[in-house]
Amino acid sequence: MVEGLRTRKKERTRQAISEAAIAMFLEHGFDRVGVAEIAAAAEVSKPTLFRYFPSKEDLVLHRIADHRGEAAAVVRARPAGRTPLDALHDAFMAGLDAREPTTGLCDHPAVMAYHRLVFDTPSLASRVAEYAVADTEALAQALREAAGPDSDPVPHPTSRLTSRLVAAQYVAVRQILARDNYAALASGRTAGQVYGEAVAAAGTAFELLRHGARAHGL
Repeated sequence: MVEGLRTRKKERTRQAISEAAIAMFLEHGFDRVGVAEIAAAAEVSKPTLFRYFPSKEDLVLHRIADHRGEAAAVVRARPAGRTPLDALHDAFMAGLDAREPTTGLCDHPAVMAYHRLVFDTPSLASRVAEYAVADTEALAQALREAAGPDSDPVPHPTSRLTSRLVAAQYVAVRQILARDNYAALASGRTAGQVYGEAVAAAGTAFELLRHGARAHGL
């Protein structure tokens, strides 16, 4: 029980630091707020802040970092009879239905402000691109595993290339769909107004992905 209380206290501290940082970044701009100011606002020391967040960017991007590896997890947990891309499509559609921020189709003001902060800050956008590379590698591994029991732990170069290409295409498609959804909301439309277009765009995108993947048994 003591360990559970300690864990919850650490998580509350972590959340309080991040919320203080993001609020300050939104008000003043990412580059105009120093770590010392954030620590003071959160009532912690700088060393304590850095124990929770190794860099200034992590203060913002831990919300995205928590979603790393999700595509690979979806592929591994897919129901019997569903292809990897079917499962990824299902997951994206469920995200649209739930207005998940990761799909770009969430018009809650706090989420919109957070997206603006990330997209408009070069150092944050660069880190997001790094996450995309890691997600691609994780998904490529899951796709190789999905190829079946004949899949070699050290796959043939062609198999490795195919899985990486399909994974990269999926990650790029997901980013484009999410950015387009966000852009539509940023123009003043509501999530409800954009939903139908978002569903249609996702359907088209995943059909294009399937067309290429089927030829390689994915």
